[in-house]
Amino acid sequence: MDAIYLDYNGSAPLDPRVAEVMASALTEGLGNASAIHRFGRRQAAVADEAREQVAAMVGGRASGVIFTSGATEANNLVLRGAVEARPPDRRRILVSAVEHASVARTAEWLRESGQAEVDVIPVTPGGFVDPDAVRGLIDSDVLLVSVMAANSETGVLNQVGEIAERAHAAGALFHCDATQFAGRLPFNLEELGVDFVSVSSHKICGPTGAGALIGTRSGLKRLRPILHGGGHERGLRSGSLNVAGILGFGAAARIAVEERAAERAPAARLRDQLVGRLHERLPDVHELGDTGRRLPNTACLRFAGADGQAVATQMDPVAVSLGSACHSGSIEPSATLVAMGIPRDAAFEAVRFSVGRFTTSREIELAVQRTVTAVEFVREMDR
Repeated sequence: MDAIYLDYNGSAPLDPRVAEVMASALTEGLGNASAIHRFGRRQAAVADEAREQVAAMVGGRASGVIFTSGATEANNLVLRGAVEARPPDRRRILVSAVEHASVARTAEWLRESGQAEVDVIPVTPGGFVDPDAVRGLIDSDVLLVSVMAANSETGVLNQVGEIAERAHAAGALFHCDATQFAGRLPFNLEELGVDFVSVSSHKICGPTGAGALIGTRSGLKRLRPILHGGGHERGLRSGSLNVAGILGFGAAARIAVEERAAERAPAARLRDQLVGRLHERLPDVHELGDTGRRLPNTACLRFAGADGQAVATQMDPVAVSLGSACHSGSIEPSATLVAMGIPRDAAFEAVRFSVGRFTTSREIELAVQRTVTAVEFVREMDR
C-alpha cells in the first residue's frame, strides 16, 4: 500500500504551485529585504505582496501583518508582548482549556514567573467555549482573553465573535489562534472584533517555518517585542525576513482564499465517508466533540478497547495523529479531551483523522481497511 496522509491538521503537504513560487525566490531572490539598494527593495516589495495575501485570508490589513516563524511564535508574541506592555491594573489573562500548547504553556510560564495571573476558561462536553463562561470570569483586571477558532484535535469551532464581544465589554484585548481555521473557512478579524489572530503557513499547504500575527492598529500598539535586534516588522519581530518562506506563505494564502469554498464540501464528504465506513465495519466507534460545529476535514474517533497509539502504529503507512504527548518520560492523555470531561482511559483510545486538498476517495477506502485491521488487532492483543 502506498503511503496515505491523513494528518493535514498536523502539517499539510506543500502545494506544487507554492513550491514553484518558492523555487523562483530561492534561485532568483537576492538581497536582504531591509537593505536600501535595488536588491533589497525588490525583496521588500515581494514580501509586501505576500503581506497583502496573508492579511486578506483573515480580513486584516497588510500593515497589521507581523511575519513570524509560525503560529507558536505568534502566540508567544501576543501573550508575552501584551503582558510586557500591560497597565498596572490589569494582571489577569484568560485562556481556554483547549488551547494549543504554545498558548497554554506560555500562559503557565507567565503565571509561574509572577508576570500575570491566569484563569482557564472551561469548555463544554462538546469541546467549545460557552461565551457565558467568559462573562463569568472576566472583570476589569483582565488584560487579554485568548480562545482559538477551531481545535486541532476535535475540529470543534468556537463562537469567536461573541467571545470577543465579552472581552471588549470589560476593556480586555482578544486574541484568537486561527491556525486550523484560517484558509479553510471564512474569517474576518475586523467583523469578529478580534485584536490579534495567529496563523501558520504549513496548515494551508504552504512551507513550514512561516507564520504571522495579524493585529489591528490599536492592538499592535499594546504589544512589546520578545525578540530584540534591528527592529524589523514594526519593531515587534527583529530578524531578517525569510523571503522565500514568506512568498510561499503568501501564495498558499491566496490559493486558500480562492479555493476554500470549493474544497469545503469535498473535504466533508471524505471525512463522512471515512467515519461512516468505520461505523459499518467496527463496533464501539465514537466521534468526540460536537459534530454539529466542527471543521469540515476533521474527525476525532475513539475506538473503545483499543489504545490509540497502538492503533496508529499498526496503521502504517496510513498517517494519522494522536492527542496524547510524552512529557518527562510519561505518556499523558490529550489535555483537550480531558477538559471535555472524557475519562483518561477513554482519551488514550482517541485517534485524529484530518483530510485535505490532495486526499482521494480511494485513499479513504484504503485507510478504512487499514484502520479496521489495526483496531481489530489491538483489541485482540488487549484482551
